[in-house]
Amino acid sequence: MSDQAARRERRITTAIFVTALLGVAGLVVAAALLAKSPPEPSPRALPTPTTTMAPVKPVSEPVAPAPAPAGDHISASWLSDVSRQTGIGTVALEAYALASVRLATEQPKCHVGWTTLAGIGAIESGHGTNGGSRLRADGTTSRPILGPALDGSSGMARIPSDKQSEKWHGDTQWDHAVGPMQFIPSTWRKWGSDGNKDGTADPNNVVDAAYAAGRYLCASGRDMRTGEGWTQAIFSYNHSDDYVRSVVARANSYVTH
Repeated sequence: MSDQAARRERRITTAIFVTALLGVAGLVVAAALLAKSPPEPSPRALPTPTTTMAPVKPVSEPVAPAPAPAGDHISASWLSDVSRQTGIGTVALEAYALASVRLATEQPKCHVGWTTLAGIGAIESGHGTNGGSRLRADGTTSRPILGPALDGSSGMARIPSDKQSEKWHGDTQWDHAVGPMQFIPSTWRKWGSDGNKDGTADPNNVVDAAYAAGRYLCASGRDMRTGEGWTQAIFSYNHSDDYVRSVVARANSYVTH
């Protein structure tokens, strides 16, 4: 082999060695970076409570406030007009309006608007339509609307079911949030309400559930006409800033109609 050929072979061998060495080094660096990278957050991780969220624009009365009910019903013309403008079904809309009007008398300092209850109902269950459900004329969902099992996995709360809660969700082991306003059974036991006055407080009935949700929001004595009071009340319903932002966005969208 000539000296020139030998030198060329040594250069090629050196280049191959360096390339291989860099490749190994790159893999080591990449492995180190991957090892230091934080894992993807769980989509069901419990939110971190905070008290630093800036007050949101309050949601109190819509442009066309709900009229006083005639007996146990809201004006059909109001329901028809607002349903067409907002896309909320008349059964759910009447439930929100009735709850707001009743609470205006029972807890006049609270000022919970139907738009707030509608914002919660939209986020929690699409106004009773999640999972292929629909609201029957009496306000009961056509099929159960259940949250995930509260079994402590993926950051969820760990709440065993019992005989009383099992009748609502059918799970013999773990509780689930139930119904169009997604009440946890233990919370429903305290706040469950008979909004339609049929003698039964049913979390799967939007009239009962909306009234219970309103009572829950008003319980602390907050004035929901203020940004701070409204924010704190919704945060108490679900301890998540993102949840508060989602509800206020939806509720304010109904105010504009």
